[in-house]
Amino acid sequence: MTRQEHLQWCKNRALEYLNSDDLPSAVASMLSDLQKHPDTKLSTSLFPRLGMMYVMNQDRDGVRRFIEGFN
Repeated sequence: MTRQEHLQWCKNRALEYLNSDDLPSAVASMLSDLQKHPDTKLSTSLFPRLGMMYVMNQDRDGVRRFIEGFN
């Protein structure tokens, strides 16, 4: 699977949770799935903090931007 294919797979899975109004799982899924491919592994702890900020504020649009913003 290419980097781009994997990234789209991550986004699709996370958006399924978001569409079910499960914001914590949407962010957790995105972050977890990114770690499963060598070209999308995260090397900073900033992203989990940012994603959880949106969850804590119950900012559905923020979570969507967080997920869709990875490229």
